[in-house]
Amino acid sequence: MGSVWAIVVAAGSGSRFGAPKQFQPLGGRRVLDWSLEDARTVADGIVVVLPPSVVATGEPEADAVAGGGDTRSASVRAGLAHVPPDVDVVVVHDGARPLAGSDLFSAVVAAVRAGADAAVPGVPLADTLRWRSGGVADRDGLVAVQTPQAFRAAALRAAHEDEPEATDDASLVEAAGGKVVVVDGSPLNLKITNPSDLIVAEALLRAR
Repeated sequence: MGSVWAIVVAAGSGSRFGAPKQFQPLGGRRVLDWSLEDARTVADGIVVVLPPSVVATGEPEADAVAGGGDTRSASVRAGLAHVPPDVDVVVVHDGARPLAGSDLFSAVVAAVRAGADAAVPGVPLADTLRWRSGGVADRDGLVAVQTPQAFRAAALRAAHEDEPEATDDASLVEAAGGKVVVVDGSPLNLKITNPSDLIVAEALLRAR
């Protein structure tokens, strides 16, 4: 397969964080900058999806900028509209995951080039899972899914054709009949959700 483009989704308002977390300082840079840097290690081009209110300011580290939608899936579709039609592999990554690392990007792209329609990183669950209605769930066959997620471009476009909604794009591809594989994720690949996550991320950056 040939060219790879990445869509870095950074359109959130940060309602739980208290501010747009993708623009918060981390290790002397913004959280978003780390995500863009890792994406660039595999991508020939990058579309960054930003809050509509800041799209006009642009993003120098990206090849294209799109305004986000009301949902995550809508934001991905906004980014996908800027991906050239001849691209073979599309990687979707959360701008609030600054510690994914280049190896994880390479792993999901390689899995798609090996024949999968989609590849997602997954990590084993450490905690016991319990149903709210009662009873403990079997965690042995479960993983916590992360980004970056890589896709055969045609499969991702087809999965979004009718504008469906899901918490991640691999679910849409799978629902459309695509083959999704899980690669080893990283327990260090945390998503910045609360202010305390920045403290953890700073420590992890220093360690690596």
